[in-house]
Amino acid sequence: MSARGCAPPPSTAATRPWPNSSPSWVSGRRNCPPTGAHSAPEGTMRIGIIGTGRHGSRYANHIVRDLDGLTLAAISRRSDQGRDQAGQWRCRLFTDWRELVDEPGVEAVIAAVPPALHPDIARACAAAGKPLLLEKPLAVSVAAGSEIVELFRRHGLPLTVGQTLRYNAVIRHLRQRLPEIGSLHAVSANQRIEPSTLEWHGRPELAGAGVSFHTAVHVFDALRYITGLEIVRVCATVRREHNPCLEDSLAVLMEMENGVIGTVDCSKVGHARSGRFEFVGSRGQLAGDQIYNTCERIQGLEVQPLDPGRPVGTIVPLLEQWRRFLAGRGSNPVTGEDGLAAVRCCQACLQSARRGGWVDVRPAGDGGAIRPR
Repeated sequence: MSARGCAPPPSTAATRPWPNSSPSWVSGRRNCPPTGAHSAPEGTMRIGIIGTGRHGSRYANHIVRDLDGLTLAAISRRSDQGRDQAGQWRCRLFTDWRELVDEPGVEAVIAAVPPALHPDIARACAAAGKPLLLEKPLAVSVAAGSEIVELFRRHGLPLTVGQTLRYNAVIRHLRQRLPEIGSLHAVSANQRIEPSTLEWHGRPELAGAGVSFHTAVHVFDALRYITGLEIVRVCATVRREHNPCLEDSLAVLMEMENGVIGTVDCSKVGHARSGRFEFVGSRGQLAGDQIYNTCERIQGLEVQPLDPGRPVGTIVPLLEQWRRFLAGRGSNPVTGEDGLAAVRCCQACLQSARRGGWVDVRPAGDGGAIRPR
């Protein structure tokens, strides 16, 4: 990057269709409609969803109601609600997700499950030759995330991570307006929401971690996306207020590329929400709250309200870009490498909180930076 605060253009690799105009994994599958499901219109891609609870059901409903080019072929859910959902969505139901992955009528897979399950699902999809969209976080550790990314690279298969905050209208507006405030010097971001009611969020063997991996992962990815800069090192502390085992409050000091400094705080402790991002530049300040769809620019003592446009859901645009990518007509919405970069930040925060002091996000000898797109 030649100037602080200006996102770099997408690389040639990022805009190259996957892997060519006629993806080889489609061969032999287009004419295999899923048994027991309604027929898919010609030219649509048949999707299987693993996990149709609170978040996975959103993906399913959008595919069924709001999207052309994707058809819901199958779901996997172990609870009794799965049968009702399959009937409502007119798709096949599998109680064993492995059978869904192996189903010939499923051409690509979405997984919205606890992230500790991601490596097994990734291995199965790679073996079956099927593209995978994993809900964030990519994994519960850098080691697990690296394994997933390398696995799909080796098999030449598409891997996408559901970092959906990138599609928020405020986040996109901040990215667009950031060059207006000149050289970037400092950033501040928060994501504060109410305590989680999901039982598995308190189980380390499924969740892996608390707000560091399940909330801050969004913030770190959004900061990379908005600024085009990597986070270099962090100094963090955590607290546990409501969660029985895992951290539900995180505060971070951080240093980014080009000498940019910043703070991040994320929590699930109070019954109020905020999602504010602030940027300090040489010619002014830029701020916005992605939850309340507000933006403003500050110059001197003047506060200028900005219009980020109407609030939009973030899953539909992700799925639309994913569909174009799988059809060879666009770039990967959020690459596995981008998902891994966010996981590196989260893991570094937990390491810092445990041992104290600053921790490098990418230790020496860990390879070069991954440029945010």
